[in-house]
Amino acid sequence: MKIISSIDDLRDQLSGQLRTAFVPTMGNLHEGHLSLMRLARKHGDPVVASIFVNRLQFGPNEDFDKYPRTFQADVEKLEKEGVYVLFAPTEKDLYPEPQEYRVQPPDGLGNILEGEFRPGFFNGVCTVVTKLFSCVQPRVAVFGKKDYQQLMIIRNMARQFAMPTEIIGAETFRADDGLALSSRNGYLSTEERLEAPFLYQTLNWVAEQTRGGHPDLLALERAAMARLAERGWKPDYVSIRKRMNLQAPTADEHAAGAPLVVLAAAKLGNTRLIDNLEI
Repeated sequence: MKIISSIDDLRDQLSGQLRTAFVPTMGNLHEGHLSLMRLARKHGDPVVASIFVNRLQFGPNEDFDKYPRTFQADVEKLEKEGVYVLFAPTEKDLYPEPQEYRVQPPDGLGNILEGEFRPGFFNGVCTVVTKLFSCVQPRVAVFGKKDYQQLMIIRNMARQFAMPTEIIGAETFRADDGLALSSRNGYLSTEERLEAPFLYQTLNWVAEQTRGGHPDLLALERAAMARLAERGWKPDYVSIRKRMNLQAPTADEHAAGAPLVVLAAAKLGNTRLIDNLEI
């Protein structure tokens, strides 16, 4: 595996490659990330991964400096997966001058759910993904469904900008007890790790109630948040939305069987977890 930090060196290395499959990450890799590499290989060759902790998507109350960085362990994992190139730019490599041009998603999608609780987050995500795509120029790029809203925003962005990159969504990789794998899981205490699967259990409960014809989705969302709060969680949202645009379904749309997804974000102790489940 070649480890490259310079954009020019990366372009030289990938020159002439027409089927590059790309998986962008912020490092601290786990089995969920590695499953993305395997899926990428099914859709293209060579496989290129990136590790870059993107300052632009961290809010003022989110500690960029404390984000876990496990570069050597990450390299070993990617080598075992047969990744061809690891693009690991420094901030100076990727942002040699202040990144004054930004990519702003539409308010109706970028300022709801995660965007409401993490202002500016998707602005930072869209900007860095656009820049990484420009550097790697992949034919396909793989993103996990665990970050459902992010996947939708990037997919819409690529379409509207006519980017020559197909966005592939990978199913959420879960531990045996249902917890979605996430770098943030490492912050959980032993007791919190035992409690953490309750978030997914709550999503399943909401999905069952919805499929069973529960008429009041807003009341169902409130009940789900109350279930979490009773066990010491601090929920930001549990929200049932239409898969197509993440807007709330009308009663008629729900009755007509519109494809839905339930999304949730909640703090357990000091760790904020997110998850979702298609209904």
